[in-house]
Amino acid sequence: MSTLSGAEPRPVGTPRIIGIVWGLLVLNTLGSAGAKTIVPLPRSLIQMVTMGALVAAFTLALAVNLRVRIRPSAYVFLLTLLLVSSVISSANLESGFGALFRCFRLTLFVGTLWLLTRWWGGGLTFVRHHIRMYYAVLGSVAAGLAVSPGAALPDLYGGRLVGALWPLTPPQIGQYAAVIIGLTVLLLLGRRTDKKSAAFIIVPSLVLLALTHTRTATLGLLVGLVLAIGSLLLTSAAARRFFTWAVLLATVAAVGFASMLQTWFLRGQSKENFSNLTGRAKVWDALLAAPRSTSEQLFGVGLGDKSFGGLPIDNSWLAVYNEQGLIGVTLVAAVIIVLGGVALLRPPSLQRACAIFLISYCAIASYTEAGLGDASPYLLHLALAASLLAAPTPAAAAPLSTPEVPRRHIPRWAQRSEVT
Repeated sequence: MSTLSGAEPRPVGTPRIIGIVWGLLVLNTLGSAGAKTIVPLPRSLIQMVTMGALVAAFTLALAVNLRVRIRPSAYVFLLTLLLVSSVISSANLESGFGALFRCFRLTLFVGTLWLLTRWWGGGLTFVRHHIRMYYAVLGSVAAGLAVSPGAALPDLYGGRLVGALWPLTPPQIGQYAAVIIGLTVLLLLGRRTDKKSAAFIIVPSLVLLALTHTRTATLGLLVGLVLAIGSLLLTSAAARRFFTWAVLLATVAAVGFASMLQTWFLRGQSKENFSNLTGRAKVWDALLAAPRSTSEQLFGVGLGDKSFGGLPIDNSWLAVYNEQGLIGVTLVAAVIIVLGGVALLRPPSLQRACAIFLISYCAIASYTEAGLGDASPYLLHLALAASLLAAPTPAAAAPLSTPEVPRRHIPRWAQRSEVT
């Protein structure tokens, strides 16, 4: 696991503490609600840990960037506008005082990203931090499965894998596994890691993804990799070989294991339950049919727990519409459009491919998962994409070199005198 453990030199001027800051942001976005753990953890304790991680991340980022040197970032600027809109919608306390607390959390999250933009230069440093941290999270899931298989595969979730040590739901685990699988595959194709290190990441993550039975994460992984590898086909022979073999193996699997794949995909659900997306469609219809004032349509009801009528919304666009209104939906759409547009305009590269994978994954997952309007792993994935698409810093683009001293002209008569 050489390259993933940091064998590749860090960009000049990037402190090691930045990796800790990124890890704390990951910890903050793990959430405080999920499955029952082996040792019951009070929700107040979990919230204290996650919120404490965010405060620590902001403090450390400010400590290494005391002069508050930031780089222009359309992504973080749009998040700042979304934060302003969220504060306006939450000020009337329609969603309670918890809305103001969530606004404070989003403020720290966006502020930390602003402080980190100083080191966003299109490098792969943050990709490696991302993979390491989420792999550590998946390690805790695997440990919980080994210690107590019954708690990790409870009947409450239909035998799907959950976090038995830290409360993580199957969609969360599937998301983390899919993201690091996709990024590691791209690093392997770009020859930024070796096969042994890649297998050490990919194989266990694939097993955990399969145990979660998460369709959204699986679809996002496949579509994201197709788009990302497709962006490399014209410039990478390794990408062309991988794409060819992947298509061949997918065809064989579709023919030979069709019934098994269908059983895994349906998860024992009826066709009616599958067609209404496990009950999500009923919540969506009720949310859209609910009467709203003009203010609620424009700004929403304030940041909440992404639920409606006591049921989870499980759709980023409708959750944003409910909490931040049409203005919030417009800003979130602008985030996806801007990042996607910048990625398409960049020349083919490994960084561009990783960004395309992350953007496409988040766009696909937004249909059945909430999170694009508040501090969440999805905003962190998009922040990683923004860092990959950032223009290289002058120091990174033009490494320092000793200036060439101009050669002084010596007249011929002087040269003769030196010889004599």
